[in-house]
Amino acid sequence: MLTPPALIRLVAAIAVLLGPAFADVAPAQQRVPASRSEIQLSFAPLVQRVAPAVVNVYTRRVERVESPLFNDPFFRRFFGDQFQGPTRERIAQSLGSGVIIDADGVIVTNNHVVEGATEIVVALADRREFEASLIAADSRVDLAILRIDAGGESLPFLPFKDSDDLNVGDLVVAIGNPFGVGQTVTQGIISALGRTGVGDLDAQSFIQTDAAINPGNSGGALVTMDGKLAGINTAIFSRSGGSIGIGFAIPSNLVASTVASALAGKGIKRPWFGAHGETVTSDIALGLGLSRPGGVLVSEVYPGGPADRAGLRPGDVILTVDGREVNDPQGVKFRIATRRIGETATIEVLRRGQRLRLSVALVEAPETPPRDVTTLGGNQPLAGATVANLSPALADELGIDTLETGVIVLEIAPGSPAQRFRVRGGDRIIQINGRDVRTVQELVSLLRGASQWTVVLRRNGQLLQFSVRA
Repeated sequence: MLTPPALIRLVAAIAVLLGPAFADVAPAQQRVPASRSEIQLSFAPLVQRVAPAVVNVYTRRVERVESPLFNDPFFRRFFGDQFQGPTRERIAQSLGSGVIIDADGVIVTNNHVVEGATEIVVALADRREFEASLIAADSRVDLAILRIDAGGESLPFLPFKDSDDLNVGDLVVAIGNPFGVGQTVTQGIISALGRTGVGDLDAQSFIQTDAAINPGNSGGALVTMDGKLAGINTAIFSRSGGSIGIGFAIPSNLVASTVASALAGKGIKRPWFGAHGETVTSDIALGLGLSRPGGVLVSEVYPGGPADRAGLRPGDVILTVDGREVNDPQGVKFRIATRRIGETATIEVLRRGQRLRLSVALVEAPETPPRDVTTLGGNQPLAGATVANLSPALADELGIDTLETGVIVLEIAPGSPAQRFRVRGGDRIIQINGRDVRTVQELVSLLRGASQWTVVLRRNGQLLQFSVRA
């Protein structure tokens, strides 16, 4: 056995022998730049290549403004909510950003940047300005597609990145026009993928980034290090209105499918899935015998729809769509929305402990039953309401659950009986005098010839009822 002095001498000798090896390893873990080229590492070459494809978008819209007097609660107390005071017109201007995604001048931006605009002007990075035409817009995913005519010139554009290839931690740069100061570049990383619950948009699966995004960046580009478009910057989380490092971008795969649909010339059409479900929480997972929460529990399947024909059943748990995990209904909608009509999606489901693979043929939402848009008249409480039969196609247009059926109110004529009884656009008409309403024809028949009416409506998931005598 070595004595303590001998052990100390042995350790010292080993340290001397291994010292050069440790000296070689340590600098490799953290070291100063070894050459001028390493000192000069920069994002500038990337920015110089991609920035010309990011544009500024300026819009004008005409707004009608009512005098503040007529919105005063004291005034309303005497004249009622239905009184319409004099209005004046004003020109409202706004700004945002956009991305050229085709050399022919096709541009993607956010819907909220151009919504309601009467004039859209696009300014290129070289300061040239062009009037833009709106090809299509979709408020459900907050995307709009524009086109400018550059006289046959081939414009710089950004190719799409496959957003499914992105990873948390990847470096990205954000390019846009924050606060109207001019084109600005910020850098960060991808902080998270598949974020849902951001606002009330449909088909959510946002890319989260800490690259600084501010008002005016909306519609701008989130770019990867290989110079491709990872997403369209669209929202921020902020308590002050400025960036705090939590920004969100629409993934490029959803942007690409939306652009393809718009350029096909029939507006923006998304595949219809035909099923509804809920997030599998820890309590639901325990009841289903799952080892952990995850997936979407199917609660309803539209008869004869794509999911029904594929064999999906209520009680199934959707685990993946095209091999990608889904953990909430928005995730399923996003995965389906990134595909095109006519394609087939593969879903993996759990049914009574067994995993099954189902192939879903993706089709356009059908117009069944025909909407039969009708403006109601006569001496009855719903006179002045424009109503229609709900179909999957109409529900999709309105941004509501495509499994909804029945009769929906589209709009209300000012000053009409329906407005006086506070019926609103979007209300579902459920019953008239205790009888269910399934079609517009049934509604017209039930309203006709009665001397009193008890109307049951559904609004935001709640039932409302009022009774009226002739």
